[in-house]
Amino acid sequence: MAAVLQVLPCLARAPLRPLLLGGTVVRLASGMALAEQARQLFESAVGAVLPGPMLHRVLSLDPGGGQLKVRDRSFQLRQNLYLVGFGKAVLGMAAAAEELLGQHLVQGVISVPKGIRAAMEHAGKQEMLLKPHSCVQVFEGAEDNLPDRDALRAALAIRQLAESLTADDLLLVLISGGGSALLPAPIPPVTLEEKQTLTKLLAARGANIQELNTIRKALSQLKGGGLARAAYPAQVVSLILSDVVGDPVEVIASGPTVASVHNVQDCLHILNRYGLRAALPRSVKTVLARADSDPHGPHTCGHVLNVIIGSNALALAEAQRQAEALGYQAVVLSAAMQGDVESIARFYGLLAQVAGTRLTLAGAGASAEEGEQLRELAAELQLPDLQLKEALEAVVRARGPVCLLAGGEPTVQLQGSGKGGRNQELALRVGVELGRQPLGPVDVLFLSGGTDGQDGPTEAAGAWVMPGLASQAAAEGLDVATFLSHNDSHTFFRCFRGGVHLLHTGLTGTNVMDAHLLFLRPR
Repeated sequence: MAAVLQVLPCLARAPLRPLLLGGTVVRLASGMALAEQARQLFESAVGAVLPGPMLHRVLSLDPGGGQLKVRDRSFQLRQNLYLVGFGKAVLGMAAAAEELLGQHLVQGVISVPKGIRAAMEHAGKQEMLLKPHSCVQVFEGAEDNLPDRDALRAALAIRQLAESLTADDLLLVLISGGGSALLPAPIPPVTLEEKQTLTKLLAARGANIQELNTIRKALSQLKGGGLARAAYPAQVVSLILSDVVGDPVEVIASGPTVASVHNVQDCLHILNRYGLRAALPRSVKTVLARADSDPHGPHTCGHVLNVIIGSNALALAEAQRQAEALGYQAVVLSAAMQGDVESIARFYGLLAQVAGTRLTLAGAGASAEEGEQLRELAAELQLPDLQLKEALEAVVRARGPVCLLAGGEPTVQLQGSGKGGRNQELALRVGVELGRQPLGPVDVLFLSGGTDGQDGPTEAAGAWVMPGLASQAAAEGLDVATFLSHNDSHTFFRCFRGGVHLLHTGLTGTNVMDAHLLFLRPR
């Protein structure tokens, strides 16, 4: 309640100020200029994984128009090219494919989130929309990212198109995050409701995402390689935009074009573990009983080419290039940042302290205790690709400003009913951490943003912070701890300094998780 009471005065304050103020106070102007650079780098990361650039990197038509080249593979086109797709970014991906492939495309079906066409039209993103008389049929469904009847109709239309293809045909499959909810097609007699109920029961008893996906695939017509089987004997090219740490193709959208490595015994083992085998609906028992003997066509996917066309690592690499062009010593720390935002925030706070000391004192006088704490926390987070040692060595070598980049998908432990998202909460927590200890003669800025342009149920993509945040907020009558206890980061940033710290990009039409940027600039 305290956080709500604090909101009321701030709503009547001045409207949101633009990101770059060019103000009269030197320190403020310096901080805002640094924030503008952070925003530019974030936008360059997003730009690298927009549908148009991504597809043009991997697809090309020969000058005569007779062949489609996908990286180093070529496919003959003769009115035999079909398209299906499912995911939050697939509308823009389909529009880019239509622009590139033109009259070679015979027919298509895509399943996209409810309301996305209207949202893109409202945002003026015409490049994310199909042509008025497109041959691609669009289904909208999966409201609130939950499988529903509309998404089921889309999945069945996709299956029907795939099953109609012959050995002479080529199926282009577009996949992005959210594709699993947009492609629900339970194997009869299992109903959508029965499958959802079983999934919820497993989740409630502690099943992890790998176990949930194993069950989902076993009960699905299209997941776990089912779409590839439906399209056989046609050739299949699957273009995948990854929103999963590590880019595992069998996990993204539950792997519809990747042969499942699990069998019925794996499913029964999971169901036994959580005490659900005896309570299974008759329909689920029927499907599992016949799964090993039912002929579904090839169990391998040798007729499929799976290509990751966009990922968090690719986005960070572009931001790194742009940072170096601006004169920063830039290092990518990790593309697999995951874990609770509180731990991730402590990591970034310690990193800023250790790196700032090494940068301003050329490595001398750095606290051994803080460095050890940083290494211990990094070990606890178990980040598989963390380049911490390399980053700190680069900081020591640096003669000027440093930019440390990372990405991934941290998690938030919900305690309150406030408004926000993982990026705004992470930024707010990092802001608190940066204010705990003096950082010396160095300007520090941290930005966290969701590459889809929407952080939680808000219109912001994320936020940026500097070390003085907590004390400046207190001067405005805002208690950071209260907002954090309510998971109310968005309300805090709307109130704090008139909302200037919020990152607004609008819907981007892509999604490769989040990007984190940590800047250190000697004064």
